[in-house]
Amino acid sequence: MKTYNHFIDGKWAEPATGLWLESENPYTRQTWARIARGNTADVDAAVEAALQAFETGPWTRMTASARGKLLWRMGDLLEANADRLASLESLDNGRPVEDVKGIIRHLSDYFRYFAGLADKIEGAVPPIEKPDYFNYTRHEPYGVVAAITPWNSPLLLVVWKLAPGLAAGNTFVLKPHEVASVGTLELAALFTQAGFPDGVVNVVTGTGAEVGEHLVGHPDVRKVAVTGGELAGRAIYQLAARDFKPVTLELGGKSPNIVFADANLDNAAKGSVMGMFNTSGQACIACSRVLVQDNVYEAFLEKLIEHTSAARLGDPLDPATEMGPMGCRPHFEKVMTYLKIAADEGTKVVLGGGASTRPGLENGYFIEPTILTEVTNDMRVAREEIFGPVMTVLRFKDDEEAIRIANDTSFGLGAGVWTEDMRRAIRVSDRLQAGSVYVNSYRVVSYMSPFGGYKNSGLGRENGQEAIREYLQTKSVWISLNDTAPPPFGKPYG
Repeated sequence: MKTYNHFIDGKWAEPATGLWLESENPYTRQTWARIARGNTADVDAAVEAALQAFETGPWTRMTASARGKLLWRMGDLLEANADRLASLESLDNGRPVEDVKGIIRHLSDYFRYFAGLADKIEGAVPPIEKPDYFNYTRHEPYGVVAAITPWNSPLLLVVWKLAPGLAAGNTFVLKPHEVASVGTLELAALFTQAGFPDGVVNVVTGTGAEVGEHLVGHPDVRKVAVTGGELAGRAIYQLAARDFKPVTLELGGKSPNIVFADANLDNAAKGSVMGMFNTSGQACIACSRVLVQDNVYEAFLEKLIEHTSAARLGDPLDPATEMGPMGCRPHFEKVMTYLKIAADEGTKVVLGGGASTRPGLENGYFIEPTILTEVTNDMRVAREEIFGPVMTVLRFKDDEEAIRIANDTSFGLGAGVWTEDMRRAIRVSDRLQAGSVYVNSYRVVSYMSPFGGYKNSGLGRENGQEAIREYLQTKSVWISLNDTAPPPFGKPYG
C-alpha cells in the first residue's frame, strides 16, 4: 500500500497534521492507498508556493510561447502515462479501466489545444473618441487559482481547469476529492517532469471542511474553479463572494432526453443507455430523465430494457467490464435511499431496483442498472440528482409538452433530442434550457467546444476558447498624447 503526501512547490510534503486518510477500492472494499489529511497550514504553504511562482518565479517572466511548449510537453507525458493513470483512477473510484483509458488518452489533446492558444491571447486598440489619448487593452491572469474537483472523473475535470488556466498564465492549488485523490497527485508530479517551475501546480489533499473551505477563502487565492454537486457549489460560491472572487462552477444535472415518435428507436435506446449507464450513472450530464412520446412508449421501453440488460458489471480492472460500483460507501447508501424513495412515490421498477446480487460482486458497492416507469415530473426521483444508475422514464403527448417537462427543472446542464425531422430538432433544441443539446446522440464533449450549464447547473464555461477567458481579466491602459497636462478641474470625460 502506497502513502501519498501533498505535492507543494515541486516536492512531496508530509501533512502538518501527521495524519492520513485511507483510500478504499470500491470494488473490494479494501484500503489500497493512503493520502495526506491536510489542514489550514498545508493550504497556506501551497498557496504561498503558488503565489511566489506567480509573482517572482520564472513562470511570470516566461513568454506565452514558452508556456505553450511546456503544455505541449505535458500532453506528451500524459499520453505516455495514460494507462498507468487510468489504472490508478479505476482503483480509486471503481470506474471501468477501459473507459478511463479512453478518456485519459484523449486528455493529452486538451493540453496541446490550449498550448496553441497560449500565445494567441490578444488585446485590442479601441477606436476611442478622444484624439489626445491612446488606449489599449490587455488580458492578464488572475494569479493563484483554487481548483476543487470531484471523485467521479477526477483527471478529466482537473485537466479541464489546468489546461486553459495555465495557458493563461495562472498558478494552481488543487484540492481533489478525498475519495479519489491519487490520480491528481500523480498528475501533479508529471508537471515537474515536463519542466514547469516549482509552485506552478500544487496539490493539497484532505476533506472539504479541513482544506477546501480555507483554500477558497484564502486571501491570496484570486479565482476559484469547481466541479461538484449543487449544495457544495452553492457553499463555495457564497464563500468566494466574500472577497468578490470570480468563480467557475460546473455542477449537477437532471438532464432530459426526448424521444419523439419518428426517431430511430433502436439508436435512441442505445444512446440513452450510453448516456445514463456508461458511468453507472455517476456523471453530471447523465440523461436521467427519458421523455418518450406516447405512441412509441411501449416499443421504446422494450428496446431500452433489452440494451440495458446486456450491461456487464464486474471488476473495474477487467477490460470486459462495462459498469463498475458506486464510488464509495456513502454514495452507495445515498443511491439506495433514492430507490426507497422511488418505491414510496409509487414508481414501477421494470429493471434492477437494488443492490446487485450477481456472483463475484458481493464485496463491491454495486447497484443494478435501474429503469423506473410510471414516473411524473413532480416526483423527487425525477427532480433531484441521484447520481447513480437510476433512469426515470416519462411520457409526453406532443412537442409542447415535451419542452415543458424538459425545462421544468432547476438544472440545465444537458438535454437530448431524438428525431428524424431536423426542423423539429432545431426548433426543440433552440427552446431547451440547457448548456449542451445533443441531437440523435448523447454525452459528446470536445476540448474545442464549450461545456457548462444553465440555471443551477453552474456558471461559466469549460473547454474551447471560452474556457481560457474564464482565467483572464481585462486591463485598459490610457496614455496621454498631450504635451501638457489638462487643467486640474478640466473635463476628463468630455
